[in-house]
Amino acid sequence: MKRKGIFITFEGPEGSGKSTVIKAAARFFRRMGFSVLLLREPGGTAISEAIRQILLDRKNLHMTVETELFLYLAARAQIVREKILPALSMGKVVICDRYHDSTAAYQGFAGGISVSLIDAYGKLAKAGLEPDLTFVLDVETKKGLKRAGRTDRMENKSLAFHRRVRQGFLQLAKKYPKRILVLKDEKNIQHKVAKLEGLLSRLFSGVSK
Repeated sequence: MKRKGIFITFEGPEGSGKSTVIKAAARFFRRMGFSVLLLREPGGTAISEAIRQILLDRKNLHMTVETELFLYLAARAQIVREKILPALSMGKVVICDRYHDSTAAYQGFAGGISVSLIDAYGKLAKAGLEPDLTFVLDVETKKGLKRAGRTDRMENKSLAFHRRVRQGFLQLAKKYPKRILVLKDEKNIQHKVAKLEGLLSRLFSGVSK
């Protein structure tokens, strides 16, 4: 399937404020005349949303990290083929709340599964599709968890786990500096939005619909 659109992902620890920034990114591209598709992972399709419920259900206390990995990959395989690739082929801007980097951070850096193994399995799940640009929204771990409210199974993992998640995202940003940009936490969310819009303007101002 030929790709014509733009694929942008947003990543980060719990409570990093992705929702507000994602909406700002969508407004930016719509002002440029693009059709924008907003998605989330896991989710975005009926099958993927059902998998999301299993993954985040606090009753599933004994779920292993290996089970998590394959469930996240299954949800990704579905959304990539059902939603993302068709939208890109129509020239849309696809903005996704989490993607493969989250799996590397949560099940890899924090969960202990080899990141190279996750990358190998992930290549099949995502049909080789890489984002054009990824924003990692960074936040201090305790602060982020307080914001998030720790309401689901993943948020309820230990503080040490979530600290490893944060460090995992930062390591990925160092490894892929051309694709991943880090947005530091701001007391005023509008400052973060302004930084995002400035970066998007610099990177995509010459892109035509």
